[in-house]
Amino acid sequence: MIGQAVNRVDGPLKVTGRATYAYEYWEAGQPLYGSIVGATIGKGRISGIDTGSAERAPGVTMVMTHHNAPEQGPRDESIPLEYWRAQPVLTGPDIHHYGEPVALVVAETFEQARAAADLVEVEYRLGRGRFAFDEHEGEAYAPKETNAGLPTDTAVGDFDAGFGSASVRVDERYTTPYEFSMPMEPHACLVEPRGEDLVVYVSCQIVDAAQASIAATLRIDPSLVHVVTPFVGGGFGSKLGIHSETILAALAARDLRRPVKVAMTRQQIFQLIGMRPTSRQRVRLGAGRDGRLTALAHDVTMHTNPDLEYAEQTAATTRSLYAAPHRLTSHRLTPLDLPRGTDVRAPGEAPGMLAVESAMDELADALEMDPVELRIRNEPTVDPERDVPYSDRHLVDCLREGARRFGWDRRSVTPASRREGRWWIGYGMSAAIRGHFQGPAAVRVRLTADGTAVVETDMTDIGTGTYTVLTQVTADGLGLPADRVRIELGRSDFPTSWGSGGSWGAANSTTAAHRACLTLREKLLAAASGDTRSPLYGRDPADAVFADGGVRVGDASEPLSEITARIPQEGREAEGRTLFMGDDPNYSAYSIHTYGAHFAEVGVDVDTAEIRLRRMLGVFSVGRVLNAKTARSQLMGGMIWGAGAALEEEAVVDPRSGAFVNRDLAQYLVPVHADIPEVEVVVLDGYDDKANVLGAKGVGELGICGSGASVANAVFNATGVRVRDFPITIEKVLPGLPLMDA
Repeated sequence: MIGQAVNRVDGPLKVTGRATYAYEYWEAGQPLYGSIVGATIGKGRISGIDTGSAERAPGVTMVMTHHNAPEQGPRDESIPLEYWRAQPVLTGPDIHHYGEPVALVVAETFEQARAAADLVEVEYRLGRGRFAFDEHEGEAYAPKETNAGLPTDTAVGDFDAGFGSASVRVDERYTTPYEFSMPMEPHACLVEPRGEDLVVYVSCQIVDAAQASIAATLRIDPSLVHVVTPFVGGGFGSKLGIHSETILAALAARDLRRPVKVAMTRQQIFQLIGMRPTSRQRVRLGAGRDGRLTALAHDVTMHTNPDLEYAEQTAATTRSLYAAPHRLTSHRLTPLDLPRGTDVRAPGEAPGMLAVESAMDELADALEMDPVELRIRNEPTVDPERDVPYSDRHLVDCLREGARRFGWDRRSVTPASRREGRWWIGYGMSAAIRGHFQGPAAVRVRLTADGTAVVETDMTDIGTGTYTVLTQVTADGLGLPADRVRIELGRSDFPTSWGSGGSWGAANSTTAAHRACLTLREKLLAAASGDTRSPLYGRDPADAVFADGGVRVGDASEPLSEITARIPQEGREAEGRTLFMGDDPNYSAYSIHTYGAHFAEVGVDVDTAEIRLRRMLGVFSVGRVLNAKTARSQLMGGMIWGAGAALEEEAVVDPRSGAFVNRDLAQYLVPVHADIPEVEVVVLDGYDDKANVLGAKGVGELGICGSGASVANAVFNATGVRVRDFPITIEKVLPGLPLMDA
């Protein structure tokens, strides 16, 4: 079963509307509805707030402000990860960023709550806000560490000497904008009080974090908080932690003793969830005439919130990508009065590789060398900064196979030299790398009396196929058909995991499920071989084969349903676990990553500079593939997102207020069907035994890593115009277009 392109087992539920999302539960009966009122300034203090008109409006049951909000737990910095910390709201009159909640209006209907929210009158005393990154970049400081606990800076060799003596040098600066996750399902929840307990139906990626964070905020025992989230309509990092809509709904539900629903509007998501920080990246590459790097430096400055620090690990991937004896990487943060930075798909790798892989293309151009060959010549034998072997590295295989499949040999070496009618045609490519992470996860597998396997874990499915890959691994482990496996996810009453995020979810949960199956097999075999009523009595368990819903040892066999019918519950269930990677010796002994190579073809209009993506190809090495169909979908989605980062996505800040000007999907552009042509995904066969017992690694975020750079490099090849300020738009390309004869 493992590796097959099995259709999603949850597919029928979703396409028939029977998959229930957080905002759609009705078990609690008719709920109240909450509407968030956001601040209309970016920095300052509430000097007065009048809720009288809102409180008198039809259907209103509560208006909560900082004057009457319950006391909440503070953010405990001793808790290592932000997602598990308290997230207090309405704690005082100070305004830290535009859109910050200043009130919650609760009413009998959604329309009444929205209408009454407009009646809340707030007066402010304006403060002096810092909103423009360019104006405050000089105030940047070095954080103690970056996201994921990675070092802020690294240095190997003598960069200045190595760079200064290089025959060919590239020293360029690249900028990336604020970007948002924007899942289809908005951030929403329903909170139902049941005595002292709260049942929280919420769209989140990590159930354990949601439970801990809600409990810490409300100052109650975590056992009183029951999180339910079997289906999540996308997350991309934005739902790793819970947000204000969840805390506000919980506070209101506890106070009113009635169920309360709160959903953010799409506009509020832009202001309340956090975003990928804008970045300024300096990349310096020094090489000999043979193309071999002698020096490599990647320095990043990005925005952070002064109260909630977030340091995206933008330069970290550069540390393991290419060989060079002299190396530097650094991260600096510029405090701005904007929402905190947060994890957006492939945090660090996506914006970092956009810069580094553009710089590698610039080096190839300066050397007059093929960009694929340049990367192959700088393939390291060990991790160049950690000095440990790679667990399983096939980047060169991806590069060569991609070049062959794409027809890279047809690329015009000279930029702006190939034209088809009214279009300049260009090819571009880039490498891809992403670290493989592992977190703790627990999965319980139990067999019912009829031999059906039930898998329970609080792991979430954010649309990536968790239900399906867990079905495949469990069916494989117990020799059952897929329709005899039932997966139950997303409840805090189930065994705890780190959920979905960081591309760790599938590998963690399936490894834990595999181990649970192994333990359960031992229990079943012990019971059968020691039971005189079993055809397997006295047989050697070492020779057992689990297949077709039964167990076979030599010429004797017995259905699982008959074995389970004779043994107590504890004999037909088992748990499997994975460790945090810091406790796994493989993660200190090896450099464990996934790899890929991207190729793109673009057309650029000779008059207007309109850019059209014509085709994309990605070739990837991700260890063992759990499901060929869902893996392809994940990688393709990442590639498309990378194209959007290169050509479209950009959130613009009003420097007067700190508001995002384009805070809707009409103006914050993301790729749509008309933007994306043929996308081909190829996954190489593989097995990384250092990653886990299944040999599988994460795929979700690898597709975006480097994808945008291949598009940017294709634009350069088509036009000879190098844009280093992303996204690449018409007005940035048009002035440099080659002049055409009349």
